[in-house]
Amino acid sequence: MTEQKAEKFLSRILIWLPSLAITLFYVPNALDKLLDPNQTGKIVESSAVMITAGIFILIATALFLYNKTMLIGTSMLVLYMTFIVLIHMYKGKPSEIVILILISTIFASYIRQPKLFHNKKEK
Repeated sequence: MTEQKAEKFLSRILIWLPSLAITLFYVPNALDKLLDPNQTGKIVESSAVMITAGIFILIATALFLYNKTMLIGTSMLVLYMTFIVLIHMYKGKPSEIVILILISTIFASYIRQPKLFHNKKEK
């Protein structure tokens, strides 16, 4: 029975590992927008927009981490990252890493609750 508990514990850690990695990207990004809203070189240099984006990312990350609201949080994070991909493409910056983060967000959500991504068949 002890081996089964250890296996279940290890399984939970491995399931949550991608979500932790995603969180370690989004939270510092949001805090940077909140603590330094007057960043230069951005498409929109308004501090109000930066603060709003930082709050949006923090709320989306919190919803992403909570299992019952994970789909809403994932959708919010994907929406944000889609805009970032478009901005990177517009400015001619490399967008591959941003696309990878976008895909990783969806993957982390799928790993935690694969049932959310399957169609429910009607009988």
